[in-house]
Amino acid sequence: MHLLSAAIDLRGAKTPDAFPFSIPLIRAAPKITFESPVTCFVGENGSGKSTLMEAIAAKAGMITAGSDPAEHDPSLAALRPLLPHVQLTWRKKTRKGFFLRAEDYFGYVRRLAQTRADLERDLRAAEEDYADKSDLAKALGTGPYRKEIHALNTRYGGDLDARSHGESFLAFFRARFIPGGLYLLDEPEAALSPLRQLAFLSLIKALAAQDAQFVIATHSPILLAYPGATLLSFDQHPPQPVPYDDLEHVTLTRDFLNHREQFLAGL
Repeated sequence: MHLLSAAIDLRGAKTPDAFPFSIPLIRAAPKITFESPVTCFVGENGSGKSTLMEAIAAKAGMITAGSDPAEHDPSLAALRPLLPHVQLTWRKKTRKGFFLRAEDYFGYVRRLAQTRADLERDLRAAEEDYADKSDLAKALGTGPYRKEIHALNTRYGGDLDARSHGESFLAFFRARFIPGGLYLLDEPEAALSPLRQLAFLSLIKALAAQDAQFVIATHSPILLAYPGATLLSFDQHPPQPVPYDDLEHVTLTRDFLNHREQFLAGL
C-alpha cells in the first residue's frame, strides 16, 4: 500500500497575502497522513479542499487525467509558489494513477473525440490512396489507423462523447483505474446520478482491494459513506477526522429528506 503523508511547512517563509497563502487552511500548515485506502475531503466551498489536493498532485508530478503532468498544468500556475513548502512522505511511491477534476474530464472527452475523428479521416484518405492497390498493400496502408481506432473502441467501448455524462464518466474510470494506482479525484460525483455513484463505489471497492488508494474531495453523502473511509473535515484547521453521522453534509441532507416541507416553506 502506497500510503503517504502530506504536509505544508511555512516555518521561516515570507509569504504574500495572496492566493494560495491567503487561504486559512494553508496558513494553518496542515499535516495529513493517509492511513486508509480511501480518504475523503469534505467541507464548504472555499475551505481549501481542492487547493490542497491540487498541491499534492502537482508536488507528486501526477498526470492530470488525459492531460499533462499537474506540475505543468497552466490552470495551476497560481499554485506553484506553494509547492516548495509542500512535503510528501511516501511509504511506497507509485507513478500509477492520476489527478482528476470534473472539468479536466470533459476536456479529455473532447480531445479523445478529436483524436478519433482525425484517425477516421486519415483512414478514409488511406483507403482512397490504396483503392487500386493489392489487398496486402491496402492492409499495410490502412492497418495502423484501424488498429488505433480498434484500441479506442476496446478501451472505452465506443465514443465517450456519444453517451450521457454519467455513462461516459463510469466508462472512463473502468478503463483507467488499475491496481496499485493513486487517484486524486475532485468532486467526481459531478456527472454521476445517485445510482451511478453507487456503481462508482463498487469500482473503488474493487480497486482498493488491489492496493489502489483514493483521495476524494466530495459533497456527496453517498460517496462519503464508503465503508472504512477516513472523512477529513476542512471546516476546521487543521482538518480533523469526523464520523459520518456527524458531517453537516449528511445531517442536513437527512433532515431535508425527512422534513422537506419545513425547509421549502422557508424559501
